[in-house]
Amino acid sequence: MAVIHHTTLKPSKLELLTSWLPSRPWYFGGASQPELAKAGGFRLDDPQGEVGIEFMVVTDTSGTHPTTYLVPLTYRGAPLDGAEHALVGTMEHGVLGQRWAYDGCHDRVLVAQLLALIEGRVQAQDQNTSDTPDPEVTRSYIGDGLAPTDFTTTATDDQEGTELPAPHGTALRLHRVLRPAPDSEPLLPPEATGHVAGSWHMPDGARARGLFVVMHTGPRA
Repeated sequence: MAVIHHTTLKPSKLELLTSWLPSRPWYFGGASQPELAKAGGFRLDDPQGEVGIEFMVVTDTSGTHPTTYLVPLTYRGAPLDGAEHALVGTMEHGVLGQRWAYDGCHDRVLVAQLLALIEGRVQAQDQNTSDTPDPEVTRSYIGDGLAPTDFTTTATDDQEGTELPAPHGTALRLHRVLRPAPDSEPLLPPEATGHVAGSWHMPDGARARGLFVVMHTGPRA
């Protein structure tokens, strides 16, 4: 299990994201700098114990209406070869030293563990406490056998999220802009074969819940 170090980070994760988020096509903010607050998230463990994996949820209140984003991140002790385009930034960790933070959709370690979570082979971990599962993160998988493992890390961003393709029409869709799921509607679209869902805090203190990731297998209608 990953150990959560309660120590200093310079710059902080929110400071890194304040500079990085406006460069994303799914960022809804205007010309002003984002005003970010941590709203939730969870972690996954790297079986090799080398890469930190975190799914951060942050809310930006700089615009007319607050917008909440899902930001999967990996933290590494050295640069990831071939992923310069996915670098969010570097920071100095009070215990581990210099760390390279990446958009996790471009990191095979995160993608592999996300698939394991969808299939139920691993558990989501609490964002802030070591060796503690997060029961608010739910998942499902209804595919035949194991999901494809050959997802590319050549992620495609659009105004709503990020798509990771695999052969034969399978894809992982990460909902970067999070929206609470209406109680009156099904959580999953009919073509989905797997999902990850979770909760986050709204600016008014209410608790929201919605989809984080959807897996589609085969061509979508």
